Amino acid sequence: MPFDESEIPVYADVEEAAKQIAGQAVRTPLLRNDQLDARTGARVFVKPEALQRTGSFKFRGAYNRISRLSADQLKRGVMAYSSGNHAQGVAAAARLLGSHAKILMPADAPEVKVQGVRFWGGEVVSYDRYSENREEIGARVAKEEGRTLVPPFENKYIIAGQGTAGLEAVEQMAEAGAVPDHVLCCAGGGGLIAGVGLAIKQHHPDAQILAAEPVDFDDMKRTIETGIKVTNDQLAGSICDAIITPTHGDLTWRVNSHQLAGGTAVSDDEVLAAMAFAWRHLKIVVEPGGAVALAAALTGKVDLAGKTALVIISGGNVDRAMFERALERGED
Repeated sequence: MPFDESEIPVYADVEEAAKQIAGQAVRTPLLRNDQLDARTGARVFVKPEALQRTGSFKFRGAYNRISRLSADQLKRGVMAYSSGNHAQGVAAAARLLGSHAKILMPADAPEVKVQGVRFWGGEVVSYDRYSENREEIGARVAKEEGRTLVPPFENKYIIAGQGTAGLEAVEQMAEAGAVPDHVLCCAGGGGLIAGVGLAIKQHHPDAQILAAEPVDFDDMKRTIETGIKVTNDQLAGSICDAIITPTHGDLTWRVNSHQLAGGTAVSDDEVLAAMAFAWRHLKIVVEPGGAVALAAALTGKVDLAGKTALVIISGGNVDRAMFERALERGED
């Protein structure tokens, strides 16, 4: 899909987004852990976006986008579709800005995420992810009700907002006297890794940025390897609901195609082990989709030995049953 150059985010947009969300988004810390360094043979820095407002990085992009709407657009409200994290980010940003959100969520979305949307006053509308097209429904409802559609990743302001997590990490690593050799980040639609990549490559052009995805949903990895955009064969079948998409976005790929060095895929068992490791050693609660980059580091699927690495943990909105499953399984 062709895009006008003005629609494609650049590093300056990430800098502007950082100013736009200041005072609303949390400047999440950068964690270090001796156990993690020992396991990987590397010096690893972890950016825990599970500690972000609404429990994931999604608040950054949602606030950056919605805060730029006119008074009339805010009055009419916003529309979004999401399995949960973008939904919560949009609902929160809308409420904070005096607007209101209607969110299209799959009927099997984790209950903790549905409750999170409702806490922020968002109206939840369910759909069947196996038989209905969320993009078509969302576009129709937005048009009928005069709402502004806030997509989960195919938007310059969304991508730039997510990139502020990477900009913060760059600044925090500089304070520690560290330069990243590798950056591991989850990839679903590709908005987070695109924005983070803009920030990283601006300051550390030699850093290797790697996409982490669930097994059987590694469309980004396969697209990088083949040079042809790949679509996943299924719409469900992984516990990593937050990053399951039919394929990554066209706009995000315009950015990612110039920035990514490769990708890796991790299994559900490896993700559960990473969640248990994060709880025991990093002292944080991580959802499955948020743990894939950490899983890639812990399994050695990305060889970090002797390197300095940045790992992005993207979210922590997990149902109790799933978290208990991770703890019962334990770390490897």
